[in-house]
Amino acid sequence: MKFYLTGLGNLYENLDVIEKAVIEADKLGLDGALMPDHYMWGSEIGHTMKDPYSTLETWTTLTYLAGKTERISLGTLVTPLPFRHPAVLAKRLSTLDLLSGGRVVLGVGAGWSRVEFEGYSRWLETGPRVDATAEALEVMRRLWTEPQVSFKGEYYEVKGAVLDPKPLQKPYPRLLFGSQGKRMLQLTGRYGDICFIPPWVAAKTAEIREAVLEAAEEAGRVSKVAFMGGLMGSMKPYSSEEYAKLVEAHERAGFNYCTVAFPRDSMIEDMRSFAEDVLPSYR
Repeated sequence: MKFYLTGLGNLYENLDVIEKAVIEADKLGLDGALMPDHYMWGSEIGHTMKDPYSTLETWTTLTYLAGKTERISLGTLVTPLPFRHPAVLAKRLSTLDLLSGGRVVLGVGAGWSRVEFEGYSRWLETGPRVDATAEALEVMRRLWTEPQVSFKGEYYEVKGAVLDPKPLQKPYPRLLFGSQGKRMLQLTGRYGDICFIPPWVAAKTAEIREAVLEAAEEAGRVSKVAFMGGLMGSMKPYSSEEYAKLVEAHERAGFNYCTVAFPRDSMIEDMRSFAEDVLPSYR
């Protein structure tokens, strides 16, 4: 079982907590840390924040954190691929993968926060947004693996693009998917290294797993897909017993990764307790 720290957010007001927590997670032996990737948090999924538009640019922050850590994987849960031009994002992540020694995890999503798309990009309805995500994946994967790329799709076009140097990870950084829509699950099976099943859809775990593995089988890559579950955030006081139960349940359910989160005002202390009380049983 591998453990990834979540619940960090990307609000500017939490920068000090984010930095200290990721550095400490690296020291304690957690396997990864994941941040959300939003410029402006919309209200579509019920988030309530004091300053939802006062955010850190997540990939810039992760690059900064890569320079302050040694071994922990750094990534997103998740990046809305249609939000940025995929060729530019591919170049950015290739550089970060090299600078970090191969520690990048790209969370793949189609996006949901309309306000940030309208402010910084272009908003598309659900179907076209998934189409654009699939195109973006093709552009990025080709740039990471081919010497020169020309591509003309409905949403993106590149002509004679050369991405060099390539990412350190081969064939490219790990892809983490976190969507539950039918077409996104198909993309997860075809291309994903990790499928995150969030706690609020736990009742559909078997259904999601089946859909992903069916697509993976068609692509001849069943053995390459791993599953991640766990917490997205936590407001409860830390309890070693509760966290041990959480991890045990996910291990029994066949998850390869478990996300852990702690209240921000006690994150460092709680993470140290977790590393002392629970983590050793899985090392």
